[in-house]
Amino acid sequence: MGLPSVECMAAPALQGDWAHRAYEVMAPAYDDFTAHHDYDGWLTDLLAILERRGLNGRRLLDVGCGTGKSFLPMLPRGWLVTGCDISPAMLALAQEKAGDAVELAVADMRELPSFGGFDLVWALDDAINYLLSVEELESALRGMRDNLAKAGLLLFDVNELRVYRTVFAETDEIERDGWRFTYEGKAPKDVGPGSICESWLQVERCDGRLDLEDRDGVAIHRQRHFPEAEVLLALEQAGLECLDVYGHGFDGIPQQPLDASIHTKAIYIARRARTEGGGLR
Repeated sequence: MGLPSVECMAAPALQGDWAHRAYEVMAPAYDDFTAHHDYDGWLTDLLAILERRGLNGRRLLDVGCGTGKSFLPMLPRGWLVTGCDISPAMLALAQEKAGDAVELAVADMRELPSFGGFDLVWALDDAINYLLSVEELESALRGMRDNLAKAGLLLFDVNELRVYRTVFAETDEIERDGWRFTYEGKAPKDVGPGSICESWLQVERCDGRLDLEDRDGVAIHRQRHFPEAEVLLALEQAGLECLDVYGHGFDGIPQQPLDASIHTKAIYIARRARTEGGGLR
């Protein structure tokens, strides 16, 4: 079945909790849809980078933790994890996996509560791209900064423009583990920096069963591209100091320098900005 056609739209027309709606729809199928992702290998590389930047301690706040795939590899490593997500359905699946080993809460990163002081705060898997303006980005970064311990580190990734010119501009259909995923990207292949783009993902059981929150099973993923200059300025405005920027392609291997022409993701590492006296805010 084909999906409705939309164009990339400007920010004023895009009001609403699109990430919440999208992930409530696809929660039952999310783990199957992302089964090919090697989280353990990816996180091993990222932790090595963080350790070179002085990571100390084992308290993690996972912002946008989804079904727990980003924090589960941390539990055998001895980390104490708190996770939050905008989707209750995704969190319910995370709780089933982790039980009492983690503390989970429904939260919107644009208005992030104070959960405590963490040695590491991260927002992975392009969660940041669901913020649709620089103002929302700054608000989210302030909330993450306020949850950092004095010497804590912040890590997050954002999709690079190449993703919006390829993945968000393509159409595909796959069947995996009893699910049929019909994907339609709505972005033009020459979409420009800072654009807001959509991809529509229809999720349905191959056997015709309907066990989704939305009986049409359409998850609308609306994201904004954040150029490096915008992210660096937002970090500064939020009282954070950028320590490192990496890029990587579909292989997930971090590299420097970030090259928007070949990389699909940018990885940012930051800490609280230093005051005039040399201490951390």
